[in-house]
Amino acid sequence: MRLDDERESDNIEDRRGAGGGGGFGFPGGRGGIGLGGIVLALVVSYFTGINPMTLLGIIDQAPVHHQASAPAAHKPPADDAMARFVAKVLASTEDTWRDIFRAAGKHYEDPKLVLFTGSTPTACGTGQAAMGPFYCPGDRKVYIDLAFYRDLKERFHAPGEFAEAYVIAHEVGHHVQNLLGISEKVQHARQRAGETEGNALSVRLELQADCLAGVWGKRTDTMKHVMEPGELEQALTAAAAIGDDRLQQQARGRIVPESFTHGSSAQRVRWFKRGFESGDMNQCNTFNTRDL
Repeated sequence: MRLDDERESDNIEDRRGAGGGGGFGFPGGRGGIGLGGIVLALVVSYFTGINPMTLLGIIDQAPVHHQASAPAAHKPPADDAMARFVAKVLASTEDTWRDIFRAAGKHYEDPKLVLFTGSTPTACGTGQAAMGPFYCPGDRKVYIDLAFYRDLKERFHAPGEFAEAYVIAHEVGHHVQNLLGISEKVQHARQRAGETEGNALSVRLELQADCLAGVWGKRTDTMKHVMEPGELEQALTAAAAIGDDRLQQQARGRIVPESFTHGSSAQRVRWFKRGFESGDMNQCNTFNTRDL
């Protein structure tokens, strides 16, 4: 990506080296979820790619009360190339979504992006590196352990800067959904639905975030010409690599569609391409179509 001359976002919190924090559990259930349940969710998450917050039934929940204080944050070192790359990608999402919201007569509120190692407190529970990158609506922050990019390249066979940027843009897509009230509506609907119906709603939410990431990619490249030839394929490869069907086949040797929470490889590619080809977030209404 051509980002050398682009600005870096100031909305970066670097908690690396500050300790894991912790001291509070996940919400949910009548008496909370015990350590054993958390460990099981993390193990299943690592081998299936499913967010353990989804496994524990707490995705997109309200903030956790009585959470531990977050470690002190600082700016990333000036010589940290990966952190600077992330800061520039985040800045590009800020510029793009501010412009889109402004055109719609709305105000875009920038999210924070937290760099951490291992684990860190969030308003949604203890964030773990095994979760992969995630967005917490409770504190409006994106969290990423940069070691995930090694997994993206080596485990998921999806290398490249645009693939790495897509990961951030997807999580910022969840922030856009949160600002627009979509996440809250889905969460309320999931609470009234059964497990299969709830999973289906989660799939639509995730595919919409993929489409919004595509909108970011198209609008950013149109404004700033940041993409190199062939980089679109990097994002498509990443989207396909983390489809529920492919992850389940790798982990279990079989595919269980009713347990999907993020969508199949084909669906994730299709919705990212839809957002990228149109550059129009109005084309990302995954909740108003039967054909995903």
